[in-house]
Amino acid sequence: MALFLLGEELSITNVFHKNMMAQSDLDLKETALKEDLKFYFMNPCEKYRARRQIPWKLALQILKILMVTTQLVFFGLSNQLVVSFKEENTIAFKHLFLKGYSGTDEDDYSCSIYTQQDAYDSIFYVINQYRHLKNISLGTLGYEHEESGLKICKQQYKRGTMLPSNDTLDIDVSTETECILLKPKELIGKKAELKLNSSFFNLEFYRLIQVEISFKLKGIALQTIHARELPDCYAFQNTITFNNRAHSGKIKIYFDSDTDIQECKDWHIFNSVLQKNTQYILVFDGFVILSCLASLILCTRSLVLAWRLQKRFVTFFLEKYKRCVCYADRLEFLNGWYVLVIISDVMTIIGSILKMEIKAKNLTSYDVCSILLGTSTLFVWVGVIRYLGYFQTYNVLILTMQASLPKVLRFCCCAGMIYLGYTFCGWIVLGPYHEKFEDLNTVAECLFSLVNGDDMFATFAQIQQKSSLVWMFSRLYLYSFISLFIYMILSLFIALITDSYDTIKKYQQSGFPVTDLHEFLKDHSSAGYRKDRTFPFICCCRRQESDDNLILIN
Repeated sequence: MALFLLGEELSITNVFHKNMMAQSDLDLKETALKEDLKFYFMNPCEKYRARRQIPWKLALQILKILMVTTQLVFFGLSNQLVVSFKEENTIAFKHLFLKGYSGTDEDDYSCSIYTQQDAYDSIFYVINQYRHLKNISLGTLGYEHEESGLKICKQQYKRGTMLPSNDTLDIDVSTETECILLKPKELIGKKAELKLNSSFFNLEFYRLIQVEISFKLKGIALQTIHARELPDCYAFQNTITFNNRAHSGKIKIYFDSDTDIQECKDWHIFNSVLQKNTQYILVFDGFVILSCLASLILCTRSLVLAWRLQKRFVTFFLEKYKRCVCYADRLEFLNGWYVLVIISDVMTIIGSILKMEIKAKNLTSYDVCSILLGTSTLFVWVGVIRYLGYFQTYNVLILTMQASLPKVLRFCCCAGMIYLGYTFCGWIVLGPYHEKFEDLNTVAECLFSLVNGDDMFATFAQIQQKSSLVWMFSRLYLYSFISLFIYMILSLFIALITDSYDTIKKYQQSGFPVTDLHEFLKDHSSAGYRKDRTFPFICCCRRQESDDNLILIN
């Protein structure tokens, strides 16, 4: 009996010791987890204080901002030369090939004609100018090749007769298209006169829909040499359209020029430092790629570590408190700034590779490269807000944007319904009487400018007073839209943001709402961290004691 009691006491003692060991292990695990969580939510300066961990990502982001901005400025100056060359050539082509061009476009077309003789003169003027291009052009222009030429196509109804005086019409709405090709060699000899006097140029204007003249020219941009860059070769696909679809007595002449940048096949430049300058820029672009690659690796590593830390926290919370962590606390571990930096780095790397190929004249996709580099630079500078957010004064902007964004999006959805209603109504009613309401895109832009207080008087004044009913409706339409959106909807929009700002200011004074994650970390002290307050970094200067206990959540 005594032995039995002794064995029972020993078993109870073993169970007690096991429970004590398990509790001790759980406490150690909790302490380690709290240390890691506390360290994760510190800013770079606090991390340096705690463990002397040098803020490599912070230093790299500052370096990257300088390098990416410098790269963008160089590319922008180079792209500016390309844009100016395209625009100046387009203006030159209009003066060369459009008869009587005044230098100013009429609305969305270049110029217009009103008589049959003007139509014939304008068409033959284009042919004559194309024939003598090398003798009259001031630019470095030439024909694409000898087999190419001036392609003239006319589109017209198959047959038809019209007697407007008797109000009679007999027409086949099916269309037919005829084309003729005038090569540069054929425009010199006697064949040119035969072709120009052919029946193709006898136009029946009551059947004519449009005449389209297209030709391709080539040119070389030499101005890039003065900017110490290799020259580009250009191909200009020009199209002149005589639009008679309305048959209103007015033919609109449209000029369109599509520019394609091509690699110069054979070039030799003497007494120049262009190649050496190109090599320096390529090396600099290589350093930009390396810095972005390093930033990409560090930020990806931080996201992976954060994901692992989140799994540890969720598992421990479930093990100790027998409940799951809320979705909001899980999102605290997803650092949106790191995601933004990763997207920016990827775009910068791809854009820099394209820029290097463009610089070496292996690629000519300026537009794609511009979008990538421009957007990545935007993201890089927006990412600077993250480091300003470590200071309480600047952090208000970020917190206000985060708090107001859901309410603003819901408000914009409701206001957007009203805006679309006004857009469709204005388009269908005022479209025939007002040039700013002729199409949906223009109506939307016009109404947006009215919301911002722009161009109000011109919008009221340009309405045609041909119909008194429509004129009265336009006044009711415009006054109601301006009153509703400026005095009510825009004021409510600002009030939403102001309310969020007031809430954030109140939270900063009385404390933010406490979540499970905050509660878990609240009583933890970082006694094991370094307390030395002298640092070699400007950003790690001494902070106020009131700020030392703040946990800055992402």
